[in-house]
Amino acid sequence: MTMDKFEGYIFTALCSTNFLVSCLLFSKVTREQREPYMDEIFHVPQAQKYCHGRFSEWDPMITTLPGLYLVSVGIIKPVVRLVDLTGDVVCSTAMLRFINLLFNGGILYLLYRLICRLHPREKTQTAARRILSALSLSTFPVLYFFNFLYYTDAGSTFFILFTYLMTLHGCHKAAALLGVGAVVFRQTNIIWVAFCAGTLVAAQMDDAWRVAHAKKTDDKSFQVPLSWSGAKRVMLFTLDFLTSRSQVKAVLLVAWPYVLVGVAFLCFVWLNDGIVVGDRTSHEACLNVPQLFYFLAFSLFFSLPVSLCYHRVLRFLQALKRQPLLFLIGAVICLLLVWKFTVVHKYLLADNRHFTFYVWKRLFQKHELVRFLLIPAYVFAGWNFLDSLKSRSLFWSLAFLACLLAATVPQKLLEFRYFIVPYLMYRLHMPVPSLRRLVLEFLLYTSVNAATIYIFITKTFHWPGSGATQRFMW
Repeated sequence: MTMDKFEGYIFTALCSTNFLVSCLLFSKVTREQREPYMDEIFHVPQAQKYCHGRFSEWDPMITTLPGLYLVSVGIIKPVVRLVDLTGDVVCSTAMLRFINLLFNGGILYLLYRLICRLHPREKTQTAARRILSALSLSTFPVLYFFNFLYYTDAGSTFFILFTYLMTLHGCHKAAALLGVGAVVFRQTNIIWVAFCAGTLVAAQMDDAWRVAHAKKTDDKSFQVPLSWSGAKRVMLFTLDFLTSRSQVKAVLLVAWPYVLVGVAFLCFVWLNDGIVVGDRTSHEACLNVPQLFYFLAFSLFFSLPVSLCYHRVLRFLQALKRQPLLFLIGAVICLLLVWKFTVVHKYLLADNRHFTFYVWKRLFQKHELVRFLLIPAYVFAGWNFLDSLKSRSLFWSLAFLACLLAATVPQKLLEFRYFIVPYLMYRLHMPVPSLRRLVLEFLLYTSVNAATIYIFITKTFHWPGSGATQRFMW
C-alpha cells in the first residue's frame, strides 16, 4: 500500500468520525432548541416558502441573497422524493439545519486539499500534520458553532474555500462560477472573489518584480526594505505595472472570469441601490477602522498555539529595539484611529445573547481609556500577524491585506462571524505547524467548542416580561 493511499484511508476515516460526532452534537442541540432561534426566525420561514414553491415571497428583514434557501431546497426536495418523506419533516427546522452539517463535511475536505496545494509535500511535512491541520481548522469555534443552526456561515465559507481551491488549480471559469455561488450566499464574499483574482495579479507582479531586479547583485532576495524609500519603490513599480498594456493584457487573459463576476456584482449594486437586500437601516457601511484591530486581537488568540513562541516574542523585542520610531509612529496612528473612528452598533449594546455584548461591556465599557490601553496589544498582534505570513510574497501580502481591510473596516457591528473567512485565509497561508502545536490548537478549539455549546444548551435565561427562552451564542 502506497503512502498516498494510506493517507487517503486515514483521512476518509477521520471525515466519517468527524461527521458522526457532529451528528451527535446536532441531535443534542436540536432537541434542546427545536424552534428557530435568533436569525433563524427569518431564515427558516423563508426557506420553507421556497420549499412550497413560493419564490416570489421575500422577508424584508433578510439582508443576504437567497443562496442558502436555494441550495437547501435543491438538496432537500430530491431526497424527499427519493425516500418519500411527508408531513412536517420536509423543510422542518431540523432538516434545514442539517444542510450545514453537509457543508461542514465539505469544508473539512476543502481545507485538506487547500493545505496540500498551498504547502507542497516535503519530507518534513507528514500526512498527520496535513490531516490534523485540516481537522483543527474545520473545528474553528465560531464556524463550527453555526453548523448546528440555520445560518449562512457554513455555506458561505464552503463556497469561498471551493472558489479559492479552483483558483489555485488554475480552473478560473469554475472558480468564477463558484464565486457567484459564494456571493449569492453573502454579498460581502465579492471581496474574497476579488482576492482570488488578486492572487493572479500578485503572481504576475512578483514575476515582473523579479525580472526587474534580477541584475541587482545586492538584492538577491528581492526583499523590500521597511522604509519610506522601499514603499516608494513598490508604489512606483505598481504604477508602472498597472499602466503597462502588455502586463494588463496578460492579467486579463487569465482573470477575465473574475472580472465578469465583478461587473455583474456592480450591476446588482446599481439595480439594488446598495449591497444590502433587506433591512438596510441596521446594516449600514461605515468607516470603523478599529474593526481591523479587533480582528488582529481575535486572530492572535485563536492562533496562539501555532503562531506564538519564545523566538517570535524575542524577534518582536529586537525589532522594537531596532526601529523604535517606526513602532511609535504606528502606535500613534492606531491611537488616532481608535479615537476618531470607533463606531458602536446599537445591537452590540442591546443584545445580551451574544458574547460580543459581554466583551464590550466588561472590557471596553469599564473605562473610556481601556480602548487606548489596548493599543500595545494591537501593535503586537499586527506584527505577529505579518510575521506569520512573511513566507508569502510581497504582492500577495498586499492583496491579502487590501481584502482584509475591505472585509473588516466597513462593518459597523462587531460580530465574530465576520472574521471566519479572513481568519481561515490567514491560518491556511501560515507554514504548516509542528504536530505538537497542531495538537495544542485542536485542544484549544475543542475546549472553546465544548464550552460554547454547553453554555448554549444549559445556561438559558429569560428577558423581563417575556416567556421565551434565551441562549448565549457567538
